[in-house]
Amino acid sequence: MKFVEIDLIGVYVAPISLLMVAAWPITIAFRRVASRYGLLRRVWHPALFVFAVYVIVLSSIVLVIGG
Repeated sequence: MKFVEIDLIGVYVAPISLLMVAAWPITIAFRRVASRYGLLRRVWHPALFVFAVYVIVLSSIVLVIGG
């Protein structure tokens, strides 16, 4: 699949920006689950861990949509 710009009300938006927005709620859900079960207390740097999870989620979305 070829990624092309998306027209939102006359403004062309790069597809990666929409994928980044889509990855954020999924990451928030993973962060809440990890916090609930105490995983964030066991990692060395919780913010870095959450960022790594975000990158993994975003990469997975790009791979799934890109085919």
